[in-house]
Amino acid sequence: MEQNTSNTALLVMDVQAGIVGMLPESKTILDLVAKAIAHARAKKIPVIYVVVGFRPGAPEVSMNNKSFAGLKERLASVNAEEFMKVHPDVAPAAGEVTVIKRRVSAFTGSDLEVVLRSSGISHLVLTGISTSGVVLSTLREAADKDYRITVLSDCCADGDEEVHRVLTTKVYPRQADVLTSAEWIA
Repeated sequence: MEQNTSNTALLVMDVQAGIVGMLPESKTILDLVAKAIAHARAKKIPVIYVVVGFRPGAPEVSMNNKSFAGLKERLASVNAEEFMKVHPDVAPAAGEVTVIKRRVSAFTGSDLEVVLRSSGISHLVLTGISTSGVVLSTLREAADKDYRITVLSDCCADGDEEVHRVLTTKVYPRQADVLTSAEWIA
């Protein structure tokens, strides 16, 4: 697939050791994301990592936030730096940017948009865990911000396979090109 890569960035979202460990088939997605990263690097496409993280004690987490409130207590006993580390199988290379977000979307509570604007990025290629979390929220916000979006469906995973299927086959195509990593690399 011929593409303009000068304005493109690959986003590797929430592929953190603590999150990857919750997936039963994590090796498969890690291998596919690693191939997408290698392709991006070979094509000089910036790879931007997005991780979810909080300060010690998680002062950013409101008890009004149904998704994160339950995590606050569990996060209190977790080393924040270790939790935010990208899984070693897909770790950032020297000079690659890692953005810390405070909510589900890669844009919320982060400086992602500043990083993208400063590099002239208008096309985002999304990968991440989970399909119904960071990928969905980032896709929706990126679409509202007028980014061109590609989702690598096999470089996304979700705890619920049916939700993953519905999002990647029925919902995402309304706002993004949905490809497999092999189609993107071809």
